[in-house]
This record gives sequence, structure tokens and C-alpha cells, in this order.
Amino acid sequence: MRSVPVYFDAAVLRHDTGLYHPDTPDRLEVVVDALRQDGRPIEAPPAPERTLKAVERVHEPAYVHRLSQLCRNAPADYAGPFALFDCPDNVISAGTFEASLRAVSLTLAATDAVVAGRASSVFVAARPPGHHALASRAMGFCFLNSIAIAAKDLIEHHGAARVLVADFDVHHGNGVQDVFWEDARVAYLSVHRYPFYPGTGAADEKGTGRGRGTTVNVPRKVGAGDAAYAGGFTAALERLAQRFRPEVVLVSAGFDAHAADPVGGMRVSTEGFSWMSRSLRDVAEAFAGGRVVSLLEGGYDPGAAAEAAVEHVRILAGADEGG
Repeated sequence: MRSVPVYFDAAVLRHDTGLYHPDTPDRLEVVVDALRQDGRPIEAPPAPERTLKAVERVHEPAYVHRLSQLCRNAPADYAGPFALFDCPDNVISAGTFEASLRAVSLTLAATDAVVAGRASSVFVAARPPGHHALASRAMGFCFLNSIAIAAKDLIEHHGAARVLVADFDVHHGNGVQDVFWEDARVAYLSVHRYPFYPGTGAADEKGTGRGRGTTVNVPRKVGAGDAAYAGGFTAALERLAQRFRPEVVLVSAGFDAHAADPVGGMRVSTEGFSWMSRSLRDVAEAFAGGRVVSLLEGGYDPGAAAEAAVEHVRILAGADEGG
């Protein structure tokens, strides 16, 4: 089996959402504890020096500055319903910007590791999630779009020509789609419940200009299970990979399509996540030298998310290959 390190830093727990928000620090702690108990190495690499520069390739500097200032000025124990940029889902605390920036830096460190060959795959256990965040607006629990930042950094910093972002979170990653809508260098594939929050992700949303055809959406009705959800994802992934031939595979690994999740309304089993993970690993091995960086997004039943995350990492490590 391959060694697949887990990148985690306690700084990402400092985003305090209060008692009743779905994205609590507890959900991540349960996932990390389960991965640790499964024998996965837990690492906290230093932040790459270019982290803020990489953030500002995707997000408008004025937005980044305003977010950092709002968090800096929040009382240390504040975790109230502050409607950041008119988005009531995005409550902030004094630690929100630090946590968001650390989530980005862990993801960048993971891409550095796979590009340098220090690891074939890395799982980034971080929060808050990021795939809804737009260039100048937080939304859907997300502040900084870590996966989009990593994809852009692979192109601009590492010189990659083709990066694939594959997203199996139950919510469509509208922020990622928006960033790369006209960019043929980054392909975005998403399976998700539709219609559902955030309202995007119809099958006819395919990109435009040079990016036409590099966006692939696989919308699924409420209640979809393994055959429709995981099967649809894997079929679309294999078709897209054959055409696009990615050099690196990035994964928005949201586990909120799990049957036990209180938010998603879907019926995907842990085996369904195993199925999707196997397809991702196989595509990466066929086209990308095995290079996968997978980032936790949603997943709001801690036990179900932990079980699925452990299975996801086991498959990336080759647990089903008998070696």
C-alpha cells in the first residue's frame, strides 16, 4: 500500500461557528481521530511563503483584506450570526480568517508534495470548506476557495498544463466552476443534488470560450443512491479524463451525500464513496502519475463522514489492490 499522509493543523479548528451551525470543529476532529486510529500519518507542514499571493490569484485583494479585518476585530469569544457579505450562513469569529488561510496553505503544501514526488496522494483535513466561495464573496459556509486556489497555483506556480478538479460533495461547487468557466487548463467535474443549494450545476452548464466542454455537471435528484450518484460520477470522470488527460487530480471530497447526513438528502453508502475514490485513483494512475490531492469539503454527520473519509483514504492508498 502507498503511504497517504493526512495534512491537518489545529488552527483550522479556530473558526468558531457557535452551537447550532453544521460546520463545527467537532465534525473535523472526529474525522481526524478516525484517520489517526486507522494508522494514517498526520502532518502539519509549514505554510508555503506564496500562500497569500496564491489566494489573491483567485480572490479580489479587497475582499481578502476586508475578511481579515472583520475577523481581526471580532471579540475572541464571538461566534454569532454575523451576515458576512449578506450571507447569513457564513458566521465569523476571531479565528475564521486564520483557519481559512491555513486550509489554503495545507492544500498548497499538499500540491507541492505530490508535484515533488514526496507523496503520490495527500488528504487535507481542513475547514471551513471552500468550493462555494466566489472571487469577492463568501457563501455556503465557505470563505476562501482552497481547491480553486490550488488548481490555479498548479498552473501559475508549478507550470501544469491540465488540472482536473473532481467534486462529489452533495452541493454544486459554484465557486470553482465560476473561476474556471473560460479556462481550458482546468477541468471541473461535479456530481451533486439538483435542484438544491446553491442553484447552479445544471447539465447544460459546460463552460464558454476556450473553456467550453471542460465543465461537466452530473445533477442528481434528491434521494439518489450509489448507482445514480457514484455510478454517474465515475462514468463522467472516466469520459472526461480520456478527453482531458489531466496531469494532477484535485478532489473536493464532501461526504454530505452520505445516507446518514442530515443536510444532503441522498442515499449514498460508504461503499459508494469507495467506488468514486477507486475511480479517482485509477484515473490519476492512468493519466497523472498517481498524483491526487483530496480536500475535505462538506459532511455533517461526523460518524458517517469519518467512516467515508477513512475508506476514501484507504482506497487512495491502494487498500483494495492486495498489496
